[in-house]
Amino acid sequence: MAELQYPMPPLADTVVLLRPWRTEDVPGKLMAFGDPLVQQFAWSRTTAYTEADARDYFVEQETARRAGHALTVAVADPRDEATILGGASLYDVDRETERAGIGYWLAPEARGRGAATHTVRLLAGWAFSALGMKRITLTCGPDNDASQRVAGRCGFVREGVLRSDVVFKGGRRDSVVFSLLPGELR
Repeated sequence: MAELQYPMPPLADTVVLLRPWRTEDVPGKLMAFGDPLVQQFAWSRTTAYTEADARDYFVEQETARRAGHALTVAVADPRDEATILGGASLYDVDRETERAGIGYWLAPEARGRGAATHTVRLLAGWAFSALGMKRITLTCGPDNDASQRVAGRCGFVREGVLRSDVVFKGGRRDSVVFSLLPGELR
């Protein structure tokens, strides 16, 4: 499978700039993953998130990008691209079946400003237009009301609950699943 190229120019609007992660972003990512809300919804392990985890994550994501399976981006402030607002990814990309998943997280200071909604709209729009995707899924924990609101604002349709879907913090967690088809993006 062909590697995924970062969009050029980078996807951006007045709220977010989606750009490749950089080594110097590791401290910003570490601080955000220390946030209790990110830990509650985005970090599946019971151990603390470390700098080694962040560096390993970058290597894993670059390997997935080169294999054509994922594209992970830093969500930055468009006025200062060194300021990290969060992260996002298009993952489980399957060009044969024209499907992918989308995920995101935000640092505490970026919440409540529309950054997640703008990020999902930009990334999903690009996946439909540039990659020819025909279905994008978004999953989140049943108690993650903020992510469910983002899905709704972007036009995703709730399909149901995947019971005992993911290994999470030493147990299993359900996932609410949403889907978005071409022409539904709001």
